[in-house]
Amino acid sequence: MTTKTLIIPAAGAGSRMQKEIPKPFIELGDCTILEQTIRRFLSLEGLQQVVVATSESFLGRGRDILDEVIPPQMQGLCITGGETRQESIYNALQKVSAIDLVMVHDAVRPFVKLQHIQNCCNAAEQYGGAVLGVPAKDTIKRIDDQQEIKETPSRQYLWQTQTPQVFQKDLLVWAYQKAMEDGFTGTDDSSLVERLNETVKMVEGDRSNFKITYPLDLELAELLIKESE
Repeated sequence: MTTKTLIIPAAGAGSRMQKEIPKPFIELGDCTILEQTIRRFLSLEGLQQVVVATSESFLGRGRDILDEVIPPQMQGLCITGGETRQESIYNALQKVSAIDLVMVHDAVRPFVKLQHIQNCCNAAEQYGGAVLGVPAKDTIKRIDDQQEIKETPSRQYLWQTQTPQVFQKDLLVWAYQKAMEDGFTGTDDSSLVERLNETVKMVEGDRSNFKITYPLDLELAELLIKESE
């Protein structure tokens, strides 16, 4: 059985949500968004550890949530994150036990499906790394610094990346260490692995795995929770 750790960066502020508390700690249904998200992974075979990286002022709340949802046979850790998502995940990687795969998932994607998580893990086990995503449905334009359109890339090869992003542990640790040494900041975990010329597979998910970023996203999430109840 492949062993797995889940890392959830949850140190970001909720400025775009127009809330005073970070987005992961906003209530959604009968609990926080963070708790809703963690629940999606708990029945995944081989999951041994959950590491949440959050701001120092929310460490206590994060630990309370882990105590509530993590079963006794699983390890739950809440640690202090960094100033950036990349720093938070780097900090979390220092706490990862001896396992095979590391999954990194946005704290505010509480509707990811278990089958899609498993598909992503299967691909990462085979190829080294895998990310969940969906084909781009909008036409994408590449512009210059004057906002003049320079290119319309074919949508055939454009995908919107989601999470989880899953990697063999040694590969992800190497990618993060190399990024820190080189002073490189990526937009996601995959970009750190890609720059090492390592294979990362795209695994198709669906659009219900959206990221709660704006107030309208939260309204949609609340509707979905009510429907599920």
